[in-house]
Amino acid sequence: SDKHQWFKDAKSDVNSPYRDWYIWSETDPNYKGPWNEDVWHPSLTGYYYGIFESFMPDLNYNNPEVTAEMEKVYSFWLKDVGVDGFRLDAAKHLIEENQLQQNTASTHSWYQKMYPVYKEMNPSAMTVGELFGDSMSVASKYVKNNEFDLVFNFQLATTIIKAAQTGRGKNVSRVIETSNAFLTEYQYAPFLTNHDQNRVMGEFQNDVNKAKIAAAMLLTAPGTPFIYYGEEIGMSGSKPDENIRRPMQWDNTANAGFTTGKPWRSPYANFTDINVSSQTKDPDSLLSNYRELIHLREIHPVLQTGQYIAVDCNNPAVYSALRVDEKEIVLVLINLDKETITNYELDAANTILLDKTYNADVLLGSGQAQGLSVTNSGFSNYTPVDELPAYSTTIIKIQP
Repeated sequence: SDKHQWFKDAKSDVNSPYRDWYIWSETDPNYKGPWNEDVWHPSLTGYYYGIFESFMPDLNYNNPEVTAEMEKVYSFWLKDVGVDGFRLDAAKHLIEENQLQQNTASTHSWYQKMYPVYKEMNPSAMTVGELFGDSMSVASKYVKNNEFDLVFNFQLATTIIKAAQTGRGKNVSRVIETSNAFLTEYQYAPFLTNHDQNRVMGEFQNDVNKAKIAAAMLLTAPGTPFIYYGEEIGMSGSKPDENIRRPMQWDNTANAGFTTGKPWRSPYANFTDINVSSQTKDPDSLLSNYRELIHLREIHPVLQTGQYIAVDCNNPAVYSALRVDEKEIVLVLINLDKETITNYELDAANTILLDKTYNADVLLGSGQAQGLSVTNSGFSNYTPVDELPAYSTTIIKIQP
């Protein structure tokens, strides 16, 4: 912040010990930022660099003193406070190389050097990088080079939402397979929306059924899923940012049970109906759906780390995939349509399954599961259950 004492000192005195903690120019370098924004801002003592706003001057991470101070910051949160890790916002904009202002070699180098520093503070500490707008091929470099533990998968988030909106899920499998090609150990973080985006219920026009199938695609996908608070009960909110960061809606009491004081923003008026307390009591609620999926993922680790194998379906409204590890085989079926589906068949080749006949049991959903016969490591014309109810998730355990 330009209100921070470091910057106030640096701005008021060119001889300040904090002057080189920021980036200065005596004249206006006169170039724009990555989205054509002003990045050089005038002051009485020179122009300073701030890639986002004039009130957000960038620190100079080429200065070893700044890095040393950041190590203290890491230590405070990890050791003194005891947090589990960090989400690194706008991570690709750490160090600029003149007009190259994102994903620079200097940025990668800084993170590579910091990685072992915070791991020594707490070997279990985790960092996830936010790299909005980058392909997985670019984002994956931050993981492959031991800079972050995870990167957010923006492409998958967008594709899941689109699939729930359109009732077509094939692209979800394609994005997952592409992501897996770049990060073979699933070191990415799927999500739906975050604190910078309109809330996902707005994307679905408050359709709870679409929110449920989006949650199912999220929580049966590889990677480490992130859920933005309130998403699991269907909280509303659209830009500006203040309106997508309103208090969590715990119950129908004053201020949605968030505080007995005055919240920084009032909760949305629908908190009397949409809240944790009321949905906890409803087994068919969005919250109950999230809890069931999370519990299933917890007790079946194959849904966390098992190999992902896309399965073809002759009905485009059916999203289907196998998750396979050395202990379990699970088949995921999600009906993205508003109608019950009965006429469908599944096909898959090169599944890594052994050629044999398997039994099948429903872990989530309804109906009696049919056995699966695998030949030449694949199968065809397989209808695991007679019907897939509208907007439903069916998860089947395949076993010898």
